[in-house]
Amino acid sequence: MIQLEEGMNAPVFEGIDQSGNEIKLSGFRGKKVILYFYPKDNTPGCTAEACNLRDNYDSLLKKGFAVVGVSPDTEKSHKGFAGKYQLPFPLIADTSKKIVNDYGIWGEKKMYGKSYFGVIRTTFVIDEKGVIEKIISKVNTAGHTEQIFNMYNQ
Repeated sequence: MIQLEEGMNAPVFEGIDQSGNEIKLSGFRGKKVILYFYPKDNTPGCTAEACNLRDNYDSLLKKGFAVVGVSPDTEKSHKGFAGKYQLPFPLIADTSKKIVNDYGIWGEKKMYGKSYFGVIRTTFVIDEKGVIEKIISKVNTAGHTEQIFNMYNQ
């Protein structure tokens, strides 16, 4: 498994979002990107995280951040999820799991005593030049924006 660290160049990514738009890391040059990986649309933790980012979206924009979500769900699933919760940012459908593998966050998980493979909820903050500035591996879904701001003492 790839082990990315702060200070490394972020793996280049591209994918299609819930509106059929192509989203690429190179399209965010000059902005900080909050690239957040989540396991599944419409699940409690993923919904709490997405809605927290939505509720604080204007503050994030004012501080120069762009927000991009990624999960292995389909464009159709993302479209329904984004519509239901009025999410103003792109959600990349990584059905091939290329991006999650490139970022090293597809791995073994345990729930109710059973092991399975899935997305390990992680957020990468990528700077204006494409370098990983922060990695959040213990995401507070309901307070994710505050968690990000606290890392920058803002």
